[in-house]
Amino acid sequence: MNLPPSGRRVLVSGASRGLGRAVAQAFAANGDRVAVHYGSRADEASETLDSLEGTGHALVGGDLSDPAGAATVAGAAAEALGGIDVLVNNAAVNVRHPLPETPYDEWVAVWQRHVAVNLLATANLSHLAARRMIDQGGGGRIVNIGSRGAFRGEPDHPAYGATKAAVHALGQSLAVSLAPHGIAVASVAPGFFATERVAPRLTGPEGEAIRAQSPFHRVAAPEEIAAAVLWLASPQAEWSSGAVLDLNGASHLRT
Repeated sequence: MNLPPSGRRVLVSGASRGLGRAVAQAFAANGDRVAVHYGSRADEASETLDSLEGTGHALVGGDLSDPAGAATVAGAAAEALGGIDVLVNNAAVNVRHPLPETPYDEWVAVWQRHVAVNLLATANLSHLAARRMIDQGGGGRIVNIGSRGAFRGEPDHPAYGATKAAVHALGQSLAVSLAPHGIAVASVAPGFFATERVAPRLTGPEGEAIRAQSPFHRVAAPEEIAAAVLWLASPQAEWSSGAVLDLNGASHLRT
């Protein structure tokens, strides 16, 4: 298959800030053209777009929890870029909901929201992007953002851990299904990394405990996770299809 090392057409979901922004910046610096997706943070997504190297990038808004919204996002990205060669499924929600403290109605709503965004939106965007890759010819890449929590458990965020485990499984199923079309699918499973959303936790009383989870005694920078995503989307990474790459600074080891 003829997947180029740069100049690719890349859709990054949830790219208004944090890891999504770092991923978009990594692809742009590589010479790719990026569709920056946002759900509700239009201003921050515009800041991401303005920060990208090169030209030909696009801003795409839409509610991925709605299947029709996902179709609109994929269609707008493909139209703006002239197709899709790489999809990075980064959009996610992560709301605290420990079972002993969460009323049932709230529990149900939180689970439905996590499944709709973290799992079903990932599945729907993967279908929409992969069909375009198949029709285009030349192969493609899908990289899913999973989580260390899929393996070690998330007692305060059980729906997040469960849906990220499902994302890993989805990626492995698609890796087998899409390989005959030259499309490689892989996931990353990051541990704790610094973003605007978690900054209060890192500067607060629990910050030291969070950093102590890794023997490096720090958390990751989003750029470190983005570098791995960029490699998994490269032509050289085809043989990593089906992999779930741990990126947690040896904070959780599995065999």
